[in-house]
Amino acid sequence: MDVRVKFLGGAQSVTGSKYLLEIDDFKVLIDCGLFQGLKALRLRNWEDFPIDVKEIDAIVLTHAHLDHSGHVPRMVKQGYKKNVYCTEATAALLEVMWLDSAKLQEEEAEFAKKKGYSKHKNPLALYDQNDAEAALKTIISKLFNKEFKLNEKISIIFHPAGHILGAASVEVILKGENQSKNIIFSGDLGRETDPVLFPPSSFKTADVLFLESTYGDRTNEVAKVQDELKEYILKHMNEGVIMIPAFTVGRTQNLLFYINELMKTGQIPHLPVYIDSPMAISVTKLYEKFSDQHRLHEQDIFDNKNFHYVREHQHSKALDSLENRAIIISASGMLTGGRILSHLFKRLGNKNDLLLMVGFQAVGTRGRDILEGKESVKIYGEEVPIKCQFAKIDGLSAHADQTELLNWYEHFQDPLKFTFLVHGELEAMETLKSKLEEKGANNVFIPDYMESFELFSGI
Repeated sequence: MDVRVKFLGGAQSVTGSKYLLEIDDFKVLIDCGLFQGLKALRLRNWEDFPIDVKEIDAIVLTHAHLDHSGHVPRMVKQGYKKNVYCTEATAALLEVMWLDSAKLQEEEAEFAKKKGYSKHKNPLALYDQNDAEAALKTIISKLFNKEFKLNEKISIIFHPAGHILGAASVEVILKGENQSKNIIFSGDLGRETDPVLFPPSSFKTADVLFLESTYGDRTNEVAKVQDELKEYILKHMNEGVIMIPAFTVGRTQNLLFYINELMKTGQIPHLPVYIDSPMAISVTKLYEKFSDQHRLHEQDIFDNKNFHYVREHQHSKALDSLENRAIIISASGMLTGGRILSHLFKRLGNKNDLLLMVGFQAVGTRGRDILEGKESVKIYGEEVPIKCQFAKIDGLSAHADQTELLNWYEHFQDPLKFTFLVHGELEAMETLKSKLEEKGANNVFIPDYMESFELFSGI
């Protein structure tokens, strides 16, 4: 058995995760994410797939975030008809996220056509809701910690990874004629002390590891999050409206956990909190369904009377009239789309409002531009000046930080043949590589986009 890997995404970037394993003639794609951020990256979404999608025998997803799953409907549109494997909670999330992603793309294409700011005469969506619905039919959900076969030689196990509901590290088990090998794809790893989710599973043995490195160059203290959130709310609530862009899966629920705790303990007053994202509302309901995978059921966030769930567009527009003592939580977390854009369009010019960012902002996103001090950002084809206040809280990330990544790695008892650093920006990868090598790791690689490696020969 000969095994090769080709890096079709997630290489020196935190988006577009796609790793093509070629196991003899069998081709399996681990993750199938959208590229986000820089235009040069986003344009890759529109390029022809490097191989005919009909040649791919299976897709295995670590979790539901669109930078790991969002390209699947595009693949289906291009002719992919085989199975997509993921955990049960991931499958439930994808039903929400793919349809929402398709809807937003259709709306954006229509808006660009109406306003005339696209270079194309007839701007199109990358995929539409029909494509998303067809993609949902390819999903086969599997339980955590239960081995299943792709064929007689290849098996998969999903191990809990923390990070978000349903997120998994993927173990690929190869049963050759002479010996067996295993490959671990960490997926996005969660925090050791996440208040909502359980810590990620660790491994004692592996031959090859693909390790995420989003925060490979920094630490984020979870302990400070609640105090920082409290400080910003108390400082700004009387001046203006507090806008918090947050990913609908994971980050929004963690925010609700913290705000609920601050209100319950009397550390902040009982303010109205508007969750302005139909998708976040649907996802929060799924947390109720999969209650064995988190600690939220120990809280009363599902019954907090201060939490207002905004589904209708009309209700969302009515939030424009708010002047102070209110918090708006809306997607997307990197300000790349969603209802947060309409709030930014309205409020970026208001010096009394606060834009509070609570997660990683990739290069090329509006969130990164604002944090780097740009005077304006483009929204709906217009340059909008930035006059509001803005700040960032780091510890609320759903990703393991550098210390946690190193701790996770140290569970491996024997040397690995290869460690590939993926899903991170180059500086983070280089720092993590140095740290791993200081601890004795060998053969740590930072692959390039479209680079290939031979993993095994003749097993």
